[in-house]
Amino acid sequence: CNPLHREVHQDMGQPLCHYFIASSHNTYLSGDQLLSQSRADMYARVLQAGCRCVEVDCWDGPDGEPVVHHGYTLTSKIPFRDVAETINKYAFIKNEFPVILSIENHCSIQQQKKIAQYLKEIFGDKLDLSSVSTGDPRQLPSPQDLKGKILVKV
Repeated sequence: CNPLHREVHQDMGQPLCHYFIASSHNTYLSGDQLLSQSRADMYARVLQAGCRCVEVDCWDGPDGEPVVHHGYTLTSKIPFRDVAETINKYAFIKNEFPVILSIENHCSIQQQKKIAQYLKEIFGDKLDLSSVSTGDPRQLPSPQDLKGKILVKV
C-alpha cells in the first residue's frame, strides 16, 4: 500500500452520512462464525488497519457481566469490559476520525445497564453522548467534528 494513500484527501467537513465507512462484521472472531475463538485483540487489529465501525455482539454473561460472542454457536465468549478496554486503547492510534460501535444487543436490562456503565467509565470524554435527531441527515456532525470520539449505534 502506498503510504500516501493513508492520508485523507477529501473534505471531511460534510455530515457523517455522506461518507462510506470502513466496517467490520463479527469483529471479535478469529476465524469462522460457528466454532472459532472470540478475541479482544481482533478489535486492535481492525482498528489499526483503518476500520472505523466495529461490531460488538452483546449477550448476558455469568455473574451479571455481559459477554461478546456469536450467539447460538460454539464460538468462545469474552467479557464486554475487555472488548471496551481494547477499543479504548487502539481506537485512535492510527486514525483520529470517529469510531462507531455497532452494538447488537441481546442483553437483559440489568446487563444493558452494566454495558452503559462500562462505556461511560472506560471511554470517558471520548464517548459522544450528544443527542442527534435522525430526521434530517444534513444535521449530522461531520467526521471532522467527531475526531477522537466514540459513537454508539444499537
